[in-house]
Amino acid sequence: MKLRLVLSATALAFTAIAANPVFAQMNMDHSKMGMAGMAGMPSMTDGEVRKIDKDAGKITIKHGEIKHMDMPGMTMVFVAKDKALLDKTSVGAKIQFMVTNENGQMTVTDIQPVK
Repeated sequence: MKLRLVLSATALAFTAIAANPVFAQMNMDHSKMGMAGMAGMPSMTDGEVRKIDKDAGKITIKHGEIKHMDMPGMTMVFVAKDKALLDKTSVGAKIQFMVTNENGQMTVTDIQPVK
């Protein structure tokens, strides 16, 4: 009987906490979740083109830190959102690019040459 009373009181307390709008707002703050929460506003990232596969719509970029995704610098393959983006650059070129995570796929949405 005591256990049932304790469990009921605990459930009631959690329900009251979860219904509190301040708690709900705090619970929804995902700004510090790293890559899953998109650590900040998207911004252009510096990179160097290592390989382009126009048929597959892919580009390999050696890039610096992608701050808005909380990702360190590395060399990786990205998918171009539009294959026409790949016409804006060439292997060895220094670029700035925008990348997003679209359904788990790292997708380049903009490429600008560095002058």
